[in-house]
Amino acid sequence: MLSRTSHDRMANAIRFLAMDAVEAANSGHPGLPMGAADIATVLFTKVLKYDPTRPFWPDRDRFVLSAGHGSMLLYSVLHLAGYEKVTIEEIKRFRKLGSLTPGHPENFVTEGIETTTGPLGQGIATAVGMAMAERALAARFGKDVVDHHTFVLCSDGDLMEGISQEAADLAGHLKLSKLIVMWDDNGISIDGATSISGSTDQLARFAASGWATTRIDGHDPEAILAALTAAKASDRPTLIACRTVIGFGSPKKAGSEKVHGSPLGADEIAATRAALGWEAAPFEIPADVLAGWRAAGAAGSAARAAWDARLAAAPAADRAEFERRIAGTLPQALEGAIVAVKQKAVADGGAVATRKSSELVLDFITPVVPEMLGGSADLTGSNNTKAKGAKAITPDDFAGSFVHWGVREHGMAAAMNGITLHKGLIPFSGGFLVFSDYCRPSIRLAALMGERVIHVLTHDSIGLGEDGPTHQPVEHLAALRAIPNLLVMRPADTVETAECWQIALEAEGRPSALILSRQNLPILRTDATPENRSAGGAYEIVAASAKAQASLFATGSEVSLAVEAAKLLEAQGVPTRVVSIPSFELFLERPAAERAKVIGDAPAKVAVEAAIRMGWDAIVGSDAAFVGMTSFGASAPGKDLFAHFGLTRDKVAAKALDQLRQA
Repeated sequence: MLSRTSHDRMANAIRFLAMDAVEAANSGHPGLPMGAADIATVLFTKVLKYDPTRPFWPDRDRFVLSAGHGSMLLYSVLHLAGYEKVTIEEIKRFRKLGSLTPGHPENFVTEGIETTTGPLGQGIATAVGMAMAERALAARFGKDVVDHHTFVLCSDGDLMEGISQEAADLAGHLKLSKLIVMWDDNGISIDGATSISGSTDQLARFAASGWATTRIDGHDPEAILAALTAAKASDRPTLIACRTVIGFGSPKKAGSEKVHGSPLGADEIAATRAALGWEAAPFEIPADVLAGWRAAGAAGSAARAAWDARLAAAPAADRAEFERRIAGTLPQALEGAIVAVKQKAVADGGAVATRKSSELVLDFITPVVPEMLGGSADLTGSNNTKAKGAKAITPDDFAGSFVHWGVREHGMAAAMNGITLHKGLIPFSGGFLVFSDYCRPSIRLAALMGERVIHVLTHDSIGLGEDGPTHQPVEHLAALRAIPNLLVMRPADTVETAECWQIALEAEGRPSALILSRQNLPILRTDATPENRSAGGAYEIVAASAKAQASLFATGSEVSLAVEAAKLLEAQGVPTRVVSIPSFELFLERPAAERAKVIGDAPAKVAVEAAIRMGWDAIVGSDAAFVGMTSFGASAPGKDLFAHFGLTRDKVAAKALDQLRQA
């Protein structure tokens, strides 16, 4: 153990780097780094398994700063411990454009950051997924290859957010004993003392969810180390309540909200320097302190080298499979499985709900892509996300490939982010499209981070029927399409569903949402070749009998409706083509000339979707007619609702004829 003097000086290095950086930026949150510096010092010098020279070493311990507003705590530690790219110049550029030290931690910007945090509660829930992934991969490859912990530093605000309960409940149920959460229990939020807005006994709450809990002095290094050591030996996840003083060391602002989210000011920083006996100039670290930190960072190289040796000694097949999964490379057999399911769909024919189509696809692809980890938010029989033969993960057996997430959409989506961030697994899960609102913050972060997470969202329109408007999504397609870097795909039949699954799996740098129907849809595609026609986002699925006078554009269940309308128009002497648009995003990413060719030059253009129009003008133009929803739905059988709201072949054909008359 470091002497108390040495520990204090190393912790003070964090405090003053944080204070000086926030002051230079005239923006930021110095209070948490100052208060939690003792926790971070013990963790990074005595407990955490990491190697700054190999930031992505697979068997490193994960550290998640759930309280992302305290980002300077993490940037300071990364610099002090020897992460090469987090230089003192980057610390000085805190919150500046293009720096490696943005306002909140961003894993795609800064090496050493495990996940992007900022929205409170996301970090702790994401960490649950990381701990799940560790345990699932250990069950497959053994502890010689996979054996590490996930540590979280969270704030009062993280525990106030409802997602924290979803995460805690699931982690306790699954007995994620390698998950250790350190709560920076300083009793302060932006508005003041946390007592003005809450009085929950957090230790009792977590204990009720199956966690081991303890309370310590967060400024006592011996108590911190003892608590972390005990947590690593626990058979349950652990919450350590670390009582700290926010803004520790500041004579006038410590312990108050005044140090939470604002610079201390030059005078108070000078006073804090005097109070803590820190004589170094801003952004300067005494040589002995920096040497101590760098030695702590370098110590991890031995553990990493030992792991390298164990991996090298593993059976060649296991080593190759592990390295493939960590790299995110898909098995070559995937393409053949996709072709096989297309062939089966075409041979079987008949009307099938795309949620059932998705289940068929999963039956074909999960055996050849074993890293897929499925699940459902207590809707397994409705989402059809459990492949044939899939075994569920249980608290005592993580060898399965399916997760019963329970009614925890928000926590599920965040944990899925953690699973994919961990590397080695590809998570997918099921829910109703209308409840994507509960998943949205996590889906947005997945898109921001560019992570391959797949959300299967079923019951995609008023076509779900009798459950009524509370369960019928009308604005949700537009809302999801508004998220940058998210692939939203709404297939029209089983063949398109297979192609969309292939696209989602191959999209390493973005999450996907597969939007699927409850009601049965006819097979429209009769080709079962390796070509993925959905990959372009839109294509002509039915050609006109002559030069097209009308073009009908649709997605999902409405493509078959458009096909029927086209037949009606053709019977009236109007050559009509139908364009299926499984993905707006993929289509809009194509060159303008290619898009124009797909849209065509027919004088009548009609877009059809059982949702609001928002987003369609970018595809077909504002001059196109639209058949869709302008209100919430209603409770009735799906077919009756389509007729009631005018989603019929006659209405679509009439819109096209109106346009032709006006041309």
